[in-house]
Amino acid sequence: MRTKDFEFLHPGNWVAAKGYSNGIAADGRQIFIAGQIGWNAYAEFETDDFVAQVEQALSNIIQVLREAGGEPHHLVRLNWYLINKADYVARQKEVGEAYRRVIGRHFPAMTLLIVAGLLEAGAKVEIEATAVIPK
Repeated sequence: MRTKDFEFLHPGNWVAAKGYSNGIAADGRQIFIAGQIGWNAYAEFETDDFVAQVEQALSNIIQVLREAGGEPHHLVRLNWYLINKADYVARQKEVGEAYRRVIGRHFPAMTLLIVAGLLEAGAKVEIEATAVIPK
């Protein structure tokens, strides 16, 4: 499928991806956003709730992206790092709702990894992003 800015890559004989894209082709200015965690602009956690941290991490990504003149629909890749698979599985619907509040109905290529820990004590999720802003 092709939009004005991107071509979403999905082999025709594959089962439909749900909540992500298998690949995206894009031309333009590349933006690489470091892993963002669920703390606020003052590097303070306001909550230890998993879903709230996901929403804050996504909001942080969008704030950085806007510094480059980008918007959520310019995201082409998200890499998620979680310390607890059970949190994600049990609250996947709420994660999806938080995602749509921040990103909308744009689904870039995504990877989700379960890791032994994150650098910042109290962080339950870290998400890094890549975006392409068309010329």
